[in-house]
Amino acid sequence: MQHDVTIRFEGLPVSEALREDILRHAHKLWQIAPQLLSCDVAVRHAEQRHLHGNRYLVHVHAVMRGATFEAGRTPTKDHSHEDAYVAVRDAFDALQRQVSEHLRSTRDEAKRAPRTGT
Repeated sequence: MQHDVTIRFEGLPVSEALREDILRHAHKLWQIAPQLLSCDVAVRHAEQRHLHGNRYLVHVHAVMRGATFEAGRTPTKDHSHEDAYVAVRDAFDALQRQVSEHLRSTRDEAKRAPRTGT
């Protein structure tokens, strides 16, 4: 099944390997929430250092009927986000937590809703 995933590399050369990793994470997200309509991912450097120490900022925006989700933050100074794959993983993990919580609360509301009929 084809999903609507948009990936942008902002100020970076396009990396096919990183694109495949992002698509893998998006596919896992769709397995958890097949009702997602779209997923937009932007990858860029958090700062503009030339030699080393450039951390990646990955922002993920997902939409489903009645809800939108966003994840991605300025990376901490611990250098883990100098690896783009770690930054992608962390952003998708955060988004997955939000989506899972939304689905859980939606299911709980449906269970508590009064039943009508006989």
